[in-house]
Amino acid sequence: MIQKDLKNKGDTFIKYSGIAFQMAAIIGFGVWGGIELDKTININFPLFTILLSMGSVAIAVYHAIKDFIKMK
Repeated sequence: MIQKDLKNKGDTFIKYSGIAFQMAAIIGFGVWGGIELDKTININFPLFTILLSMGSVAIAVYHAIKDFIKMK
């Protein structure tokens, strides 16, 4: 009984940490892409960094919510 509870807790931890790493990767790629676009276009204001950062956060939150709903 105790081992089953520990296994369930471990499985839950793995699922949620996986979602966290996916969110971090999505946001990281968005920020990186924005920085690279700003370098390529050579503008003084970091427009694409800001836009892609906010967009990637929105995408990451949507992806996480979709995964949370699918788990239940």
